[in-house]
Amino acid sequence: MAAITINRVSNDTKGLYVAQVEGFDEVGELTFSRASETLVIVDHTGVPDALRGKGVGVALAERVVADARSEGFRIVPLCPFFKAQAMQHPDWADVVQ
Repeated sequence: MAAITINRVSNDTKGLYVAQVEGFDEVGELTFSRASETLVIVDHTGVPDALRGKGVGVALAERVVADARSEGFRIVPLCPFFKAQAMQHPDWADVVQ
Protein backbone atom coordinates (compact mmCIF):
# COMPACT_ATOMS: atom_id res chain seq x y z
CA MET A 1 0.00 0.00 0.00
CA ALA A 2 1.26 3.50 -0.86
CA ALA A 3 2.38 5.79 1.94
CA ILE A 4 -0.14 8.41 3.09
CA THR A 5 1.12 11.75 4.41
CA ILE A 6 -1.33 13.96 6.31
CA ASN A 7 -0.83 17.66 7.03
CA ARG A 8 -3.06 20.03 8.97
CA VAL A 9 -3.70 23.64 8.03
CA SER A 10 -5.82 25.74 10.40
CA ASN A 11 -6.57 29.13 11.84
CA ASP A 12 -8.52 30.10 14.95
CA THR A 13 -11.89 28.86 13.68
CA LYS A 14 -11.49 26.54 10.68
CA GLY A 15 -9.11 23.90 9.47
CA LEU A 16 -8.30 21.24 6.97
CA TYR A 17 -6.41 17.96 7.00
CA VAL A 18 -4.88 17.11 3.62
CA ALA A 19 -3.85 13.54 2.79
CA GLN A 20 -1.35 12.96 0.01
CA VAL A 21 -0.78 9.46 -1.31
CA GLU A 22 2.59 8.56 -2.76
CA GLY A 23 2.35 8.38 -6.55
CA PHE A 24 -0.89 10.38 -6.87
CA ASP A 25 -1.53 14.07 -7.60
CA GLU A 26 -5.03 14.10 -6.06
CA VAL A 27 -5.49 14.64 -2.33
CA GLY A 28 -8.07 13.63 0.25
CA GLU A 29 -9.43 16.23 2.66
CA LEU A 30 -11.16 16.43 6.00
CA THR A 31 -12.51 19.82 7.07
CA PHE A 32 -13.36 21.02 10.56
CA SER A 33 -14.52 24.05 12.51
CA ARG A 34 -13.26 24.90 15.97
CA ALA A 35 -16.23 25.65 18.23
CA SER A 36 -14.00 26.26 21.27
CA GLU A 37 -10.58 25.37 22.67
CA THR A 38 -11.90 21.94 23.57
CA LEU A 39 -14.44 21.25 20.81
CA VAL A 40 -13.89 20.58 17.09
CA ILE A 41 -16.68 19.90 14.58
CA VAL A 42 -15.69 17.53 11.76
CA ASP A 43 -17.97 18.55 8.90
CA HIS A 44 -16.66 16.94 5.70
CA THR A 45 -14.40 14.19 4.42
CA GLY A 46 -13.68 14.07 0.70
CA VAL A 47 -11.63 11.49 -1.18
CA PRO A 48 -11.35 11.65 -4.98
CA ASP A 49 -12.24 8.55 -7.00
CA ALA A 50 -8.58 7.87 -7.83
CA LEU A 51 -7.83 7.43 -4.11
CA ARG A 52 -10.88 5.42 -3.07
CA GLY A 53 -10.12 2.07 -1.50
CA LYS A 54 -6.65 3.13 -0.40
CA GLY A 55 -7.54 3.89 3.23
CA VAL A 56 -7.30 7.66 2.84
CA GLY A 57 -10.60 8.50 4.58
CA VAL A 58 -9.83 6.20 7.50
CA ALA A 59 -6.30 7.64 7.79
CA LEU A 60 -7.75 11.17 7.95
CA ALA A 61 -10.26 10.14 10.64
CA GLU A 62 -7.57 8.39 12.67
CA ARG A 63 -5.35 11.48 12.50
CA VAL A 64 -8.11 13.72 13.88
CA VAL A 65 -8.70 11.27 16.72
CA ALA A 66 -4.97 11.13 17.48
CA ASP A 67 -4.77 14.94 17.50
CA ALA A 68 -7.82 15.15 19.77
CA ARG A 69 -6.15 12.84 22.26
CA SER A 70 -2.80 14.60 22.20
CA GLU A 71 -4.22 18.15 22.20
CA GLY A 72 -7.16 17.62 24.57
CA PHE A 73 -10.18 18.42 22.41
CA ARG A 74 -13.39 16.51 21.70
CA ILE A 75 -14.92 15.91 18.28
CA VAL A 76 -18.50 16.51 17.15
CA PRO A 77 -18.98 14.32 14.05
CA LEU A 78 -21.29 16.07 11.57
CA CYS A 79 -19.63 14.42 8.57
CA PRO A 80 -21.50 11.19 7.67
CA PHE A 81 -18.26 9.34 6.87
CA PHE A 82 -16.58 10.33 10.13
CA LYS A 83 -19.74 9.53 12.08
CA ALA A 84 -19.85 6.04 10.51
CA GLN A 85 -16.19 5.49 11.36
CA ALA A 86 -16.77 6.58 14.95
CA MET A 87 -19.61 4.06 15.26
CA GLN A 88 -17.25 1.31 14.07
CA HIS A 89 -14.57 2.40 16.57
CA PRO A 90 -16.01 2.39 20.10
CA ASP A 91 -12.44 2.96 21.30
CA TRP A 92 -12.78 6.55 20.00
CA ALA A 93 -15.51 7.31 22.58
CA ASP A 94 -12.99 9.15 24.76
CA VAL A 95 -12.78 11.96 22.18
CA VAL A 96 -15.95 11.67 20.04
CA GLN A 97 -19.20 13.12 21.37
